[in-house]
Amino acid sequence: MKNAKATAPVWACRAWAKTRLLSQPLPLDMEGLCFLTRPDVLGVNVLHGENYHLGMSVSFDFQSRSSSDDARLKGLPDVHCGPKLRLFGDYTVWAFTGAVAAYQDIAGTGQGLTATADIFMSAPIGNWLISMGPGLTWANATYTKTLFGITPQESAASGLPHYDTGSGMRDIHFNVNATYKISPHWSASVEAVVGRLEHYAAGSPITERRLDLNGVASVLYRF
Repeated sequence: MKNAKATAPVWACRAWAKTRLLSQPLPLDMEGLCFLTRPDVLGVNVLHGENYHLGMSVSFDFQSRSSSDDARLKGLPDVHCGPKLRLFGDYTVWAFTGAVAAYQDIAGTGQGLTATADIFMSAPIGNWLISMGPGLTWANATYTKTLFGITPQESAASGLPHYDTGSGMRDIHFNVNATYKISPHWSASVEAVVGRLEHYAAGSPITERRLDLNGVASVLYRF
């Protein structure tokens, strides 16, 4: 499919009460050498063509946790959000797009490294572009220790059991996105994702539930 948009998961899960883990990005329109699009503060397409992009960006997400979110989190350290370096690539063949991305914490928040892989099928219907497909997220040991691990000291302070973690799959998810072209410059987008935590994330005493459904709506302007 010509000029199909590259997208990746907007996966959010509830780890406990108000604790939310948000993995980006939103639908992207990444034509040209440089781009600015939420959640990317600044991105560069190092290599790009009609059906592919390969590049990097500084990306900001809101993966965080506060002990004040819920009484059961008392005694656990806060986890702060911050910028990450994102390396990405995508390739489109007809109606199918494969997209991969890696996110490295560059703010010292302890969120380590995560990687996503997604496959999308897209179809234009009038002014609409509908995209959907499955994906997964992998996380390294630093990330899972910060978000899902509980040290003996934290166990004593919180009352939650000690829990060791390592690297592995964080979640599997399924994305559905609908984008409406209002004009050559304006478009509106709605996206929904259902995800299921896996491995260390699923078994953590911090995790309230494995399955979650989330959505987001946005209005985009292309210069």
